[in-house]
Amino acid sequence: MKYCAVIMLFLFSCTVARESFSQGMHTSSNKALKAYTEALPLYDYNNFSEAEALLREALSYDNRFYEAYMMLGELFTKTRDYAKAAKNYSEAVNIDSTTYKPVFFSLANAEMMSGDYSNALIHFKTYLRFKGGSEKNRTLAAKSINNCEFAVEAVKKPVLFNPLSVGSNINTTDDEYWPSITADGKTLMFTRQIKSSFYSPPGMGPSQEDFYVSFMTDTGWGTAYNAGEPLNTTSNEGAQTLSSNGKQMYFTACERSGGHGSCDIYFSAFSNGRWSIPYNLGWPVNTASWESTPSINADGNLLFFTSNRQGGFGGKDLWYSVLTNKGTWSNPINLGKKINTDGDEMSPFIHFDGKTLYFASNGLPGMGGFDIYMTRMNEDSTWTEPKNLGYPINTASDETGLVIDADGQKAYFSSKRDNKNGKDIFYFKVDESVRPDPVAYLKGKVTDRETGKLLRAEYELINLSSNKENIKSSTDESGNFLVCLPSGYNYGLNVTKPGYLFYSENFMFEGIHSVMEPLIKRINLSPAKVGETMLLSNVFYEVDSWELKSESMEELNNLTDLIQYNKDIIVEIGGYTDSTGTDQHNQVLSEKRALSVVNYLISKGVSPERLQHKGYGNRSPVGDNVTLEGRKLNRRTEAKVVARK
Repeated sequence: MKYCAVIMLFLFSCTVARESFSQGMHTSSNKALKAYTEALPLYDYNNFSEAEALLREALSYDNRFYEAYMMLGELFTKTRDYAKAAKNYSEAVNIDSTTYKPVFFSLANAEMMSGDYSNALIHFKTYLRFKGGSEKNRTLAAKSINNCEFAVEAVKKPVLFNPLSVGSNINTTDDEYWPSITADGKTLMFTRQIKSSFYSPPGMGPSQEDFYVSFMTDTGWGTAYNAGEPLNTTSNEGAQTLSSNGKQMYFTACERSGGHGSCDIYFSAFSNGRWSIPYNLGWPVNTASWESTPSINADGNLLFFTSNRQGGFGGKDLWYSVLTNKGTWSNPINLGKKINTDGDEMSPFIHFDGKTLYFASNGLPGMGGFDIYMTRMNEDSTWTEPKNLGYPINTASDETGLVIDADGQKAYFSSKRDNKNGKDIFYFKVDESVRPDPVAYLKGKVTDRETGKLLRAEYELINLSSNKENIKSSTDESGNFLVCLPSGYNYGLNVTKPGYLFYSENFMFEGIHSVMEPLIKRINLSPAKVGETMLLSNVFYEVDSWELKSESMEELNNLTDLIQYNKDIIVEIGGYTDSTGTDQHNQVLSEKRALSVVNYLISKGVSPERLQHKGYGNRSPVGDNVTLEGRKLNRRTEAKVVARK
């Protein structure tokens, strides 16, 4: 991760400090030497506080003790207090800049990681002017120079950034991170690390990670509660992603029974008040390699994740898999070298708009460590050049795990702002330059028209503007569904259930349907019995013609399935027009349109004996025949159950 350069730094500083002891120290004080030598084994056993005290004691006897400053630099680097590490390395360099020239690499790393980019830039360049040194560290130094140059300019042009805590109902003295949010902005799930009661070395994680859930109330986020079994176990779970309606989740579990590799991706669904037993997605998503940090798109058919499997460009890369018609996941595809680097990329988040992707990388130019970037999917499925979200969203520390709400205004992320509280979850307003497209959403409830009983039904949404199916899924046990849809397109909605006539509607999804004011539909399904009629809202004809448009085929195929499933019903197709034109013209047009539908159904295998057609012209209007909207309502096709065989 971000500390790859630090590993070498440990080795360098440790080597110079201890080799100098055997060759003669930079001190003539026996008391300073005694305190220094007593500090070394304490450092080796991670007793950093006592080791620090003895090293400071050594410096109190001799404030020009080069090796003591170097060991303090190493100690503070290991405890990730980079500002203090830089200060002590700098003191060592002021005393002797020639004994161990790689110290400039160690100093520059510490400066970069503490946000002192200007001095880090100077000292990385100083290091490269010296001959020798490992090729690996010379390469890292050159890369770090690019980062520092980027960071110096980024600090001069900060983006608007005012992070606010999500509140004490979620944030505690434990660590909270990996937030995920539903499309309606009312459910927040996150990972909490419960601190171990036993001693653990600095940098080592607590003993337990579990999922917690909070719901939005009139006064803010409610008290978070443990998601419980079977999601949470005695093992560690985390890095989850919620579906747009909050009913499905994908998450990461490591060293779990039945796993394929060290970390795998699992799935669970929420039904009847509880989460299902998670199951491993299996091959080809999970392999013997490391798979983690999943993100599911709003349609539920595209899964992004991180993996260090073979075929990538670096250590960890971003991949995606497509849900097939058979309900299985396709072979994952690498997002390509525009996004993946020779470093690590992780924590992808695909926004509800389906095309704006946020991710973390330590291989692209940035502020140091992991920065968060944004890219958009083009029409041809390629990606735009990643854009750094800027300073101070990105800092010298690691930034990962960013998610953004459906309207693209508010981002959630985790950060350590107070050592007493550890990592907490914050939110901020997203700068316009890196904002995703706002997404509205449709919320529906399906019931039996006669009894009011809640129905589990199948639904699909088709983008009539592009003639592509957007979503095909089912409601929950209470008949509810929620889908995110980009604004500005015409959509067709179909809802079906065996034994019922289907429901269809088409509408233009305008931007007015925000997270705060969604488009809400109550859908009543009628039992398939004699006398019941259904409107075929998504059957379209060419202007003043009976030729069926291609956008009609999905709806007519659904009608075919309905008639074939209910084997004893006889259906009349009725055609209607508005009052434009003569009565005779409208009568003929409506009859021929109804016949076009009948002919299509016969071509799909429906028996002609089960079909009737009739043209009603401009009789029986349902609109006013004055306004455009009224005339549109009158131009319609209906299917009516007229008899049973």
